[in-house]
Amino acid sequence: MTYKMAPPSYSDLGKQARDIFGKGYHFGLWKLDCKSKTSSGIEFSTSGHSNTESGKVFGSLETKYKVSDYGLTLTEKWNTDNTLFTEVAVQDKLLEGLKLAFEGSFAPQSGNKSGKFKVGYGHDNVKIDSDMNVDLSGPLINASAVLGYEGWLAGYQTAFDSQNTKLTTNNFALGYATKDFVLHTAVNNGEEFSGSIFQKCNDNLDIGVQLSWASGSNNTKFGLGAKFQLDKDAALRAKVNNACQVGLGYQQKLRDGITLYLSTLVDGKNFNAGGHKIGVALELEA
Repeated sequence: MTYKMAPPSYSDLGKQARDIFGKGYHFGLWKLDCKSKTSSGIEFSTSGHSNTESGKVFGSLETKYKVSDYGLTLTEKWNTDNTLFTEVAVQDKLLEGLKLAFEGSFAPQSGNKSGKFKVGYGHDNVKIDSDMNVDLSGPLINASAVLGYEGWLAGYQTAFDSQNTKLTTNNFALGYATKDFVLHTAVNNGEEFSGSIFQKCNDNLDIGVQLSWASGSNNTKFGLGAKFQLDKDAALRAKVNNACQVGLGYQQKLRDGITLYLSTLVDGKNFNAGGHKIGVALELEA
């Protein structure tokens, strides 16, 4: 039996498998994330991390305010690279499933600034996304579409450089999704091939497989990952690839709104040489 749902965006195809390999791992970082929401509906998100190898510290602050009556969302971000980011979005007002947005960024030190118009539309059987940057000499136009039918998903993504009048991206994807199983395959520019499988074996165990290779190269990448829910407050993660890199992670909910993440990356080919990475992250939410 297929799982009835609207198709995801092209960039979200295969996300379930990617999350198995990405979420909960913070190799080489000491990280702190804080989220809170005021009584007036303003959401605050702060994040900071320190790289154990380079010693570089990075932080960011994001505020988000939703005006539900008008379908309006205002988002502002700032980071320690001194870059300001603003997005104004309107959703489901002109048409059900339609989202219009404008985002802009500004770096005061360098004077660099950019802007982008974004359009997205979603329906039971189709998801379309497009964006265009503000460039008077010729904008870069990105567009993607995903069609869904009885669990089957087919997507196409392209980018058109209007200044040079040529396509710079030509990607295809095909997949199949049910409630407990997701298969995803993709071809990027006819040169890079990838595939992934996500399987929810039971309420406690999720597994994922990733495979990729490039034409004209013998460099094939393969990975196997799993997440096991020990109980409602704790989870174990593990992954391994064909380069003998082993990632292990542990997630523990200390109390409501406080979650601790511990992770390590072990280089199996050079186990005695050291250079293995550890990561610690603390997530606070109120």
